[in-house]
Amino acid sequence: MNVLSLFDGMSCGRIALDRLGVKVDKYYASEIDKHAIKVSKDNWSDITHIGDVTKVSYKDGTLYTEFGQYETEIDLLLGGSPCQ
Repeated sequence: MNVLSLFDGMSCGRIALDRLGVKVDKYYASEIDKHAIKVSKDNWSDITHIGDVTKVSYKDGTLYTEFGQYETEIDLLLGGSPCQ
């Protein structure tokens, strides 16, 4: 399963999927908080961090981000607006 997580935080979506036993092939995470990104990277080295959500788009099988383009099909979109 290919996952796109917007406002990823510390990758709680990945935690939930792992606990459910869901096999994740690719996990793309959009997050800008440096502390949350560090926690995410410390827990999962295979997550692709794609930067600011305002610079993310997806069209015809291509994920466009501030860090590059990825040819991929997205099976699951996770997102929740940032909490304050």
